[in-house]
Amino acid sequence: MPALVDLGASVIIQDFDRNYLFVTNLPVIWAGGLSDQPDDLTLFGGEIAERLAVLKNSLTQTGQKGHVEFSVGSEEVYEFRIQTLEIEGQGLYLVTTIVDRSEERHRERLLRALLREVSHRSKNLLAIIQSIALQTARYSVTLDMFLNKFRGRLYSLSQSQDLITDSSWRGAYFYDLVRQQTEKYLPENPHLVRVSGDNVLLTPNASLHLGLAMHELIVNAVSHGSLVKNGRAISVSCHRLQVNGQDSLEVRWEEGLPRTNGRHETGQSEETLKANFGSTVLQRVVPASVNGKARYQISSERISYSLVFPIDHISE
Repeated sequence: MPALVDLGASVIIQDFDRNYLFVTNLPVIWAGGLSDQPDDLTLFGGEIAERLAVLKNSLTQTGQKGHVEFSVGSEEVYEFRIQTLEIEGQGLYLVTTIVDRSEERHRERLLRALLREVSHRSKNLLAIIQSIALQTARYSVTLDMFLNKFRGRLYSLSQSQDLITDSSWRGAYFYDLVRQQTEKYLPENPHLVRVSGDNVLLTPNASLHLGLAMHELIVNAVSHGSLVKNGRAISVSCHRLQVNGQDSLEVRWEEGLPRTNGRHETGQSEETLKANFGSTVLQRVVPASVNGKARYQISSERISYSLVFPIDHISE
């Protein structure tokens, strides 16, 4: 019994006529009901007393055990463990142990909520991967082209997901997202991407899709542009603004493309560049996923991408 009390348990001993013989360490919520002749009704109230009576009535022989849990208020949970004990020559007794399960049940509820959240986010991520696979396959001429683009996009998703996980699923900060998606392709020239504006915390969904957009743009810049050669830095910015009376965010990518005799330094015509840079991910998948609008332009000297989406896709 001292060991039970040390563990925070309450102990009640009754004879088989339900008379209280011993009570110790009763939880504060019920301790006020103690009197010279306590009983279940005065201590615990009608609902609990009724359920305890049903359980105790089923325990008629020595060694039998039973338990029941009660929620008290919105947070507290108590488990009542009852067993019969026979003392030679004195008959049967009921020993009730009350254990506070509030913290344990709270952890269980939290774990179930986390598991539901993980399941929900996993399904969303799988849906994104399926969409990327379909769009990549639609615009890939060969299997090697598909595999190359699809692997890159999956890697982009995994990098963004790392940022989201590190923030306890809150999302990713804009500056971190841009740097993570671009520095892999410019390991010796990170200065060629300059980030400015509001460093907002994007929601997980916006983080994943904006990460895809950044990946697509930097891959295009490295593959088809003359980024390292001309040394002209790419400008990436993020600014809050009002669109039709709604709080929104605009993300811009500005990249210079020097020309020589009517052709870009890459050796490709402007029409060819438009075909190479015309990405369904940038123009359709990303804006649709954040309920926004995108504008993708390639001129004789510049490539620009603008994505505007509502503030409800930003975590405050």
